[in-house]
Amino acid sequence: MRRILVSLDDDKAENIVTINLEGRSALCDAAVIASGRSSRHVGAMADHLARKLKEGGYGTRPISGQGQGDWVLVDAGDVIVHLFRPEVRDYYDLEGMWSVGARK
Repeated sequence: MRRILVSLDDDKAENIVTINLEGRSALCDAAVIASGRSSRHVGAMADHLARKLKEGGYGTRPISGQGQGDWVLVDAGDVIVHLFRPEVRDYYDLEGMWSVGARK
């Protein structure tokens, strides 16, 4: 998890939220949600994160949605990372879906 958060922070991700899903989801133990300033920024963050995970010994990580850059998902195994443009993030409101408190 730390490697993910450091990568996003290094890439100037905005409004990073971590949601503990242990026991609530069969897909993963946690989700990380963050925003980028543009489609290009979102795509670059996903690329950098996947590269850092591979360099850290986690193998090649699947990335979905990179062609559009509105909502990109990086499957980091036990953690799924959702990277959004701000207006797309507001529209889908994953934090609300998982009943997470207000964003910081």
